[in-house]
Amino acid sequence: MKAFAREFKRQATRLTRDLRHRRLIQDALKKYERLRDAKRAKFQSWQDARQTAAAIKWEAINHLDKYLVEFVEKLEARGTHVHWASTAEQARETVLKIVREKKARSIIKSKAMTSEEIHLNHALEHAGFEVVESDLGEYIVQLRGETPYHIVFPAMHLTRGEISALFERELGSAPTDSPEELTMIARRALRLKYISADIGITGANFAIAETGMISITENEGNARLTAALPKTVITLLGIEKVLPRMEDLALFLPMLATAGAGQTITCYNTLYGGPRLPGECDGPEEFHVILLDNKRTHLLADAEQRDALHCIRCGACLNVCPIYRNVGGHTYGTTYSGPIGSVITPHLQGLQDWKHLSSASSLCGACTEVCPVKINLHHHLLHNRRNAVSQSPVWWEKLAFIGFAFIMNRPLLYEIGTKLGRIGQLFHPFIKGSPLDPARAWTQTRDLPELPPKSFRELWRQRR
Repeated sequence: MKAFAREFKRQATRLTRDLRHRRLIQDALKKYERLRDAKRAKFQSWQDARQTAAAIKWEAINHLDKYLVEFVEKLEARGTHVHWASTAEQARETVLKIVREKKARSIIKSKAMTSEEIHLNHALEHAGFEVVESDLGEYIVQLRGETPYHIVFPAMHLTRGEISALFERELGSAPTDSPEELTMIARRALRLKYISADIGITGANFAIAETGMISITENEGNARLTAALPKTVITLLGIEKVLPRMEDLALFLPMLATAGAGQTITCYNTLYGGPRLPGECDGPEEFHVILLDNKRTHLLADAEQRDALHCIRCGACLNVCPIYRNVGGHTYGTTYSGPIGSVITPHLQGLQDWKHLSSASSLCGACTEVCPVKINLHHHLLHNRRNAVSQSPVWWEKLAFIGFAFIMNRPLLYEIGTKLGRIGQLFHPFIKGSPLDPARAWTQTRDLPELPPKSFRELWRQRR
C-alpha cells in the first residue's frame, strides 16, 4: 500500500471515531443545505440552468486553444504581462522572479486554490518573503499552520472558541465568542498588511475570453483590497477557468453563489483587465497573469474524463458526499478534496499514488446530482478505478476474480461452495476481525450478513 493511502486510512479511522468533529461538520452542512435549496428554488428552472452551464463549459474546454489565445491577446493589449506555466515549479519560479525583481518585502494574498495546489506560500516563505492570507478562513488556517479544510469554507472545522484561543495566542487579543468581534480582530491585523504589502496575489473564478477580463467573486472584499492597494499584482489561475463570453457570467455568478454558499449572489463580484490606466485612482501599476497547466492538458486529452475540467470549484459535491462529511477535508491529504478531488487528483499528481481516493466513495451519485455543471463525478471515480487496475493489476485480485468466475459458471461448484459457507459461518465468530479472518477489512467494523438456511434454487426445487 502506498504511503498516501496508508495515511488516508489512518486519518479516516481517527476522524470517523471523533463524534464531536463529525457533528460539527454535519451541523454546518445541514445549515448550508437549507440555504442552498431555498436559493435554488428561485431559479426558473435549476435543471435547465445546469444544462446551459454544462454546454457553455463544454464549448470553452473543447475549444480551449482558441479561447485562451483570445483571452491573452485582450489582456496583453491593456498592458498586462501574461506568463505560461506548464508545471507547478514553473509557476513558483515565475512568481519568485517577479517578487525578486520588485525587491518586495511583504506579500498579501487573497484566496487562490491554485496557489495551494503549487505550494506557493511555502516556496515564498522558504525564499525569505512574508506572505499573509487575507481571506478570513485562509488567515485562520495559516495561523494554525494548516491547509484549507474545504474549497469554499477553509476553517469550517473550527469552533468560535478555538478561533478565539488562536487569536489570543497569535494576535494577543482578548477572548470572545462573538463572530463580529473575531472578524474585527482579524481585520485590524490585516489592514496593516494591506498598506505595507509590496505585492498582491489573487486567484480567479472565471476568465472571460471575449473581453480579456478576470472575474473574482468573494464575500469579504479582501480580494479587492489585495488587487487595489499593492503596486504589483499577480493573478494565478488554471487554464480551465476560461468562459467564452461576458454574458456567461449572468448565469455562472449566481450559480456559483447558490451551489457554493447558498446565496443569491456573492457580496463582491469584480472584473480586472489590467494595470491602472491614466486617470484611474487605484489599481496596480503592474499586473501579471500566470496561466497554470500543471497536467490539465493531460486531462484535456482524455475525452472520457475531460468534463472534469468543467469544475467551477463551488464545493457542492463535498457538501453532499457521505465520505467527506465523515472523514473531513484534511484526511484527503491533497489540495482538492471530496469527489472532485478524488477525480482530478490522480490525473494531476499520479494515478497509482492517489488511486485510493477513487475508492473512498459510496458511489451514491449525490455528487453528480448536485454538480451545477453536470460533471459525471461518480462515473469518473469508476473510470479511475478501472484505469488504475489496467495500469498496474494486482496479481491476487486477478486470481481471485478468475476463481470467482470459474465457480459462478459451474452450478455444482457454486452449490457446494454455498453449503461449505453455511458450515464456515458457524466458526466465523471465533476469528471475526482478527488477522486470520479472510473478510477482516469488512468485519473489523461491520457484520457479515448470514447465509440463508436454504438458497433460492433449493426453495424452487421444493416448490416444484
